[in-house]
Amino acid sequence: MARIFENSLLRHQTRYQLLATVIVNIITFSHGVGVGWLSPTLTNIQTADSPLAFKVNLAEISWLGSMLGLGSLCGNLTIALLIERAGRKFCLYLMAVPYACIWILIYCASNVYFLYAARFLCGFTGGAGYVVVPIFISEVADSDIRGALTSMLMLSVDLGILAGYILSTYLAYHVVPFLAIILPVAYFMANIMLPETAPYLLRKSQLGAAENSFKYYRNQRNAVADPSSKDNFEELRTAVLAQQTRNSTPLSYKDLTTKPALKGFAASIVLSLGYQFSGVFSFINYMSDIFKASGSIVDVNTATIIIGIVQIVGVYTSTIFVDIVGRRLLMLISTMGVGIGCIAFGCFTYLDDIYDLSEFNWLPLVLMIFICYVANIGLIGIFFLVLVELFPVKIRSLATSMSVIFLSILVFGTLKLFPLMLHFWGISITMWFSAASGLLTFLYFWLFLQETKGKSMIVD
Repeated sequence: MARIFENSLLRHQTRYQLLATVIVNIITFSHGVGVGWLSPTLTNIQTADSPLAFKVNLAEISWLGSMLGLGSLCGNLTIALLIERAGRKFCLYLMAVPYACIWILIYCASNVYFLYAARFLCGFTGGAGYVVVPIFISEVADSDIRGALTSMLMLSVDLGILAGYILSTYLAYHVVPFLAIILPVAYFMANIMLPETAPYLLRKSQLGAAENSFKYYRNQRNAVADPSSKDNFEELRTAVLAQQTRNSTPLSYKDLTTKPALKGFAASIVLSLGYQFSGVFSFINYMSDIFKASGSIVDVNTATIIIGIVQIVGVYTSTIFVDIVGRRLLMLISTMGVGIGCIAFGCFTYLDDIYDLSEFNWLPLVLMIFICYVANIGLIGIFFLVLVELFPVKIRSLATSMSVIFLSILVFGTLKLFPLMLHFWGISITMWFSAASGLLTFLYFWLFLQETKGKSMIVD
C-alpha cells in the first residue's frame, strides 16, 4: 500500500505534472478520434446510402488508410527541425492548426482528395505528437511516475479511437466535424497555462524561467513552505550543465554511431517493425473489414466499439504496472500474446472455410479482444515511452525523431498493403504473417532488450 501511495499521480508534488499530461494529451485524444473515425466510415461510404456524392474503390480505400503514414512522416520531419530550435511548447501549439483543418475538409468533401488531405493532416498531428509529447512529459515528470504519465499518451489515443468509432457509427457523417473541431480549440486555450520544460530552458540559459518552470511542475512555487525546492532545482541545473559540458561539441554523425546509440537504433528498428508488421495498428484502422472477413456473428460496428473499450483497458493496465514491473516484461508478454492470438485467429478462419463452424462465430471477437488487450499492455501502450528511453541524452531528440520517421514510413506501407493483403491473401494468411512478426519481435526482446525503468532523462 505504501508503494502504491508513493507512486500515486495525485501526490501534492506531482499534481501539476498530471495536469500538464492531461492537457497535452487532448491533442493525442483528438488524433485518436481522427483515426477511429475511418473504420465505421469506410463501411458507411461503400453502401448505397453513402452520405457522400462520390464512390470509393479498393485502391482509394488503401490510399485513405496509408495517407496517415505520409502525414505522420511530414509531422515527424517538421518537429525534428523545430523541437530544439523553437522548444517543446511551440511544437505543442503547432499541432492544433492542422487538426482543426481535418474536420473542415471532411465536412466539405466533394471528392476523395478532400478525404486524402484530411487523413494526411490526421497523420501529421499524430506524427508530431508522438515525438514532442513523450519528450515533454519525460522532462516534466518525476522518474518514479514517468512511465505512468508517458503511457497516458496511448491511453488518450485509444480513448480517442473509441470516441471516433462511436461518433462515426451513431452520428450522421456531417454532424461529427462540428463536435470534433471543439477539441483543438480547447487544447490551444488550455496550453496557455503550461510553461516550457525546465531542462530545455536551462539548455537555453534561461535560468529564471527554468526555475519557475521547475517549481510549477513540482508544485513548489512557495519556496518558504518547501525549502528543498531550491536544492532540488540546483541538482537539476548541475546535472544539465554537466551533460552540456560532456556534450559541448556540436552534434555530429559520430554521436549517432557510438555503441549506446547503435544499440538504441537497433532496438527502435525492431520495436517499430514489430509494432507495424504484427498488424496491431492496421487492425485498429480496418477493424470493421477484419470482422466482416472473419464471418463474426456480432455486428461489425458493435464489435469495433467493444475492441475500442478493450484497448483502453489494456493501456490502463500498462499505466498501472509499467513503473512496478518495468518495460521489458510488459513488452515480452505483449509480443508473445499477439503472436499466439494471431495464430489462433488465422487457424479459426482457415478451418471455417473447410468446416461449418457457425456455432463458434463468436470466437473471432474473443480472439481479437485478446490480441488487442495484450498489444495495448506493451507493444502499443508503452511504445513511445520505451522509444524515448532507448537513446543517450545528447541524441535523444534527433534519434527519437529519426525513429518515428522510420515508423511513419512503415505506417504508410502497412496501411497501404493491409487491405490488399486481406483481399488477395485472405484473412488467414494475413493473420499468420502478423503472428510471425510478433513472435520474432518477442525473440529479439527476450535476447537483447534492456530494462529502462528509472533511467535518467537528464544524464546518461
